[in-house]
Amino acid sequence: MSTFDLIVRNGTVVTSHDPQRADIGIANGKIAEVQPNLIGQAKDAIDATGLHIFPGLIDSHVHFNDPGRAEWEGIETGSRALAAGGGTLFFDMPLNAHPPTVNREAFDQKLAAAQRSSLVDFALWGGLVPDNLDHLEELAERGVIGFKAFMSNSGIEDFPCVDDRTLREGMKRAAKLKKIVAVHAESEPITAELTQKKLAQGAGSIRDYLDSRPLHAELDAIERALEMAGETGCALHIVHVSCGSGIALIASARRNGVNVSCETCPHYLVLTEEDMERIGALAKCAPPLREKPCRESLWKYFEANQIDTIGSDHSPAPPDMKQSENFFKVWGGISGVQHTLPLLLSEGHISRRLALPLISRLVTHNVAERFDLPPEKGSITFHADADLALVDLNGSFQVESDELFYRHKQTPYAGRKLTGKVMRTILRGQTVFKDGKIVSKSVGQLVKPVYD
Repeated sequence: MSTFDLIVRNGTVVTSHDPQRADIGIANGKIAEVQPNLIGQAKDAIDATGLHIFPGLIDSHVHFNDPGRAEWEGIETGSRALAAGGGTLFFDMPLNAHPPTVNREAFDQKLAAAQRSSLVDFALWGGLVPDNLDHLEELAERGVIGFKAFMSNSGIEDFPCVDDRTLREGMKRAAKLKKIVAVHAESEPITAELTQKKLAQGAGSIRDYLDSRPLHAELDAIERALEMAGETGCALHIVHVSCGSGIALIASARRNGVNVSCETCPHYLVLTEEDMERIGALAKCAPPLREKPCRESLWKYFEANQIDTIGSDHSPAPPDMKQSENFFKVWGGISGVQHTLPLLLSEGHISRRLALPLISRLVTHNVAERFDLPPEKGSITFHADADLALVDLNGSFQVESDELFYRHKQTPYAGRKLTGKVMRTILRGQTVFKDGKIVSKSVGQLVKPVYD
């Protein structure tokens, strides 16, 4: 008879294939057995009757702004919010922290900050900016998950956008280092010109901001990034694609042999520009929210399995940075890391168009596969890390500001009713979140990509 540290009994295990009723035996932080009616003894047991068990969510796109701007969020509060949403691993973006992660010294500072305060596991993006091409190799040696570049103004002075020449050269070097390049795809020439015209006219409304970042600015940048990826052989990941027409370009390039994947975010799937005009600054993001037909076209590609990953693009700021009569001066970023999984589950509950295995692939399996994570991450299989999210699919709740784990209790989802409640989050066999409360101290570890 096997002996385990923990057995999770009577739950429905959600994998990238069909859900199945099974028990999960956990030993030394690893999954030791997955099977119905598991026979064995354990030091502890969890009755998951009525619950679905997902692999812990992996959010590949967050801005926790630590070190240097931790007052915007910080790894401690950001990682707790992720855990409250069923997450067990995040990839922190290189910008908004100060210094940004563009060389080994900055990497070491961020690593130290994460090791001090992260509740869950983490990986770190490196930056690709005009003056750090000669630092890419040292970042790769440190174990960055990949390199992030902005094709438009990032809003942060110490993280400038790249021109095409820099991006192309960065892609060449990344390909040699076997690292993926992620791009924020909006055209700087187009958005800068339109923004300058608006400001010169004294414009500053939400509608003016939306008009300054049109869809064709995003599509132009996507096309250029795809062309460069094809030329260089670089693995490319296009983040926060806001419309189905962008996915169509990516799908076409993929059929033609370009090594490209794409991400969208919950806010593009559930909100529109009308919501931005209604909600205001808390719904400002870049690319901006789009019209309803754009959102619906995104769903069509979602259902056709043409979107690879879902990331929250959690990008918070203090409340005073969300207040200005001129909407161009408002910080653009949506706080949403706590509700990625419930938002997707709610959509599935309402429309029945989202199968659970598809959600699991988008928030765990595909992320682990695309970013070459160790085999222990992203699945509920033998010898994988016991990273689990126990979810009541019928559990309904309303997003309340005082229940947010963010440093600043603000989100565009406040007041929204969701169905699909995370009841418990387990990291490497240890419960870190349970019944609305954090129940563990910081235990996160650095996760590096591995290659064949």
